[in-house]
Amino acid sequence: MGRVPKKKKQSAPPVDKFLKPAAGIAIAMLAYYFMQGMKNEIPRIDVKDELALREVFFGEGAMGKDYAVLCHPEAKDGSVGLPVSSVFQDSHDDGSAPAEFVLMDCDYVLPDSGKSIFEKFKINKKKRPTVFVSGKVGPPKQVPEKHLKTGAMLTKLLKQMLEPHAAKIEKTKELKEKCLNKDVCGLLLKGGKPEPYVKHAVANLLGKYPNVQFASIDSTVLFLTNLEEYLPEYEAGQHRFVVFKKVSGGLSAGDNETKAEGRLKTSILPLESDGVSFGAINTLVSDALNGKTMKKIPSLPNVKTRTRKLEESERQKRDRKKDQARKKAKNDATPPQQTFSANDGSKEGRKLERDRRRAEHNKANNVKPKTPEELAEIEKRRRQRMEEEAAKWNIEGEDEEEGGSTEEGWMDSGDEEEGDSDSDDDDEEDDEDVLDLD
Repeated sequence: MGRVPKKKKQSAPPVDKFLKPAAGIAIAMLAYYFMQGMKNEIPRIDVKDELALREVFFGEGAMGKDYAVLCHPEAKDGSVGLPVSSVFQDSHDDGSAPAEFVLMDCDYVLPDSGKSIFEKFKINKKKRPTVFVSGKVGPPKQVPEKHLKTGAMLTKLLKQMLEPHAAKIEKTKELKEKCLNKDVCGLLLKGGKPEPYVKHAVANLLGKYPNVQFASIDSTVLFLTNLEEYLPEYEAGQHRFVVFKKVSGGLSAGDNETKAEGRLKTSILPLESDGVSFGAINTLVSDALNGKTMKKIPSLPNVKTRTRKLEESERQKRDRKKDQARKKAKNDATPPQQTFSANDGSKEGRKLERDRRRAEHNKANNVKPKTPEELAEIEKRRRQRMEEEAAKWNIEGEDEEEGGSTEEGWMDSGDEEEGDSDSDDDDEEDDEDVLDLD
């Protein structure tokens, strides 16, 4: 066997050759993390800047943004201060939430009201972390604790609150709060599982009309009383759509600082055509926004479980309305000279016949309607004539006259009878004298 050559031992490279690359890598990493820290730093709102506060609270500035605000006290006397909530920081770092993340000292007392931000907007500072949403979406509204367990949960809630989406209606309270109390609301009544083109149509409408609230309700299991009779009749698999426009009132009951809004009243503009499409809904919403006449409904819709009894009641209402419309169309189509046929012998029919004949007489003789003063003068003269006629035929006066003449006649007749008896006595005396002479 041949001799195996020994491997040469290699010496380690000098350490000084790795120092420069390692230092370069460390500096690069430090710079990266430093830049990331600067990038992820959450800005703080200056509570003494009134314009900035109004922009955050009410979205009144030119930016028109929505804000997610963490109530975080400001560090004093150069101290580090309390750390930012990890839930709020993680949601901010995610970057997908449609809101501007800011910090604010909510213990600051507002000079105009003398109340702190906590007290002014009724924010519960005991719930930690204390986060509220405000801006273009409306005044500050506190985020519930159940959504503040992780950053992902907070991000999901912010998307639900701030991104445009159709509200889901299942109860009457939700219908009033999420739809009827809005200035304009479009409600989709689903007759089954919506097709993809329906979802795309609603999504496009959400983007085109950001100031219009859209909502949906499952008509297969739910029934809207006081509304169904104005819409096309329900058919399984057939979707329907209606636009609500608030007339007056609201849901606020009022308190010591604000007045009650009054009874909520609304009007509707239903989609009459069969089927739902982007073009049809777009035209309907545009007409409602542009001031097309809408029908006021006397009672607000209520959400109930769909039953056969409710369906039958709605069908009867629909039939009654059809009959009324049919009778009205028939009466409108009848020529004027044949309107006497409306006199069916009832009280209303006879009144219609009298009014018709009176109108024809006035028109033929050019009779103008009398003023209230003329009518009052006519009534006055009529009463005078009645009094004069009553004076002529006064029965009590005639009885008195007749009674007086009867008494005088009786007295006269008595005198005559006495006169007659005296004459008879004289005759008898004359007779006696004659006998004596003989």
